[in-house]
Amino acid sequence: MVRYGFSTLGLPGASLDAVLALAAEAGCQGVELRCAEDEPVRPDLGLTDRRAVVRRFQQTGIEPLGLASYVRIGQPGDDAPVIDDVVRHIALAADLGIPAVRVFPGGATAEAVRRLSAIAPTAAANGVRILVETHDSHRNAQAVAELLDLVDSPAVGAIWDVLHTHLGGDAPADALNLLWPRLGYVQVKDAVDDLTPVRLGAGTLPLETTVDALLDAGYDGWLVWEYEARWYPDATPLPAVLAEGIGWLDRSS
Repeated sequence: MVRYGFSTLGLPGASLDAVLALAAEAGCQGVELRCAEDEPVRPDLGLTDRRAVVRRFQQTGIEPLGLASYVRIGQPGDDAPVIDDVVRHIALAADLGIPAVRVFPGGATAEAVRRLSAIAPTAAANGVRILVETHDSHRNAQAVAELLDLVDSPAVGAIWDVLHTHLGGDAPADALNLLWPRLGYVQVKDAVDDLTPVRLGAGTLPLETTVDALLDAGYDGWLVWEYEARWYPDATPLPAVLAEGIGWLDRSS
């Protein structure tokens, strides 16, 4: 059964209580937590605060489905700082009961493969998957699929960001076929030509075709609305459109 969530990128700086209340009101079963210094959930969170986060999710029944880091796994430079950063996020995810950590490709495939291969045993031991998002240097599905094939670990998978594969020239069905074996979850969104986020179904992305392709393939995971309000402050606030967007996804499925 397909489940629906949203990313807290759409609610920059909002308290966890506000996020969980909105999720419940809108009919979302899960939340992807943007993990950054200006957010309530971040790698330097102390043990007491980590326990409080776990309790709040348990009390509401909303699932924390992913931790969205900003680590660029293929970035230039030494391996150690990148690996250490991912391991910090894995430890946070494990403490919070979050099953996945998002990373960006952010550079060269060789660096990304070497680092992911080194980190994968730690991720597996902690019950956390590292998910590489279709983004930046690896925008299309083929590039991410080839990277994952080289790592070849069940602890490393993919997040399909439907905007970036579209911008990379992928048809939805082709992107799905490439990512399906390692697919963690799908980030849905819609936007107009300047990439300003809009209501689902109101933009220029082939979103309905994408959702249809997922359902035709028997997808039963998460559809996560990544509404990029953090980067587009003039966009309509997410709380005003979230319930409508989840309803659009539900009708589509």
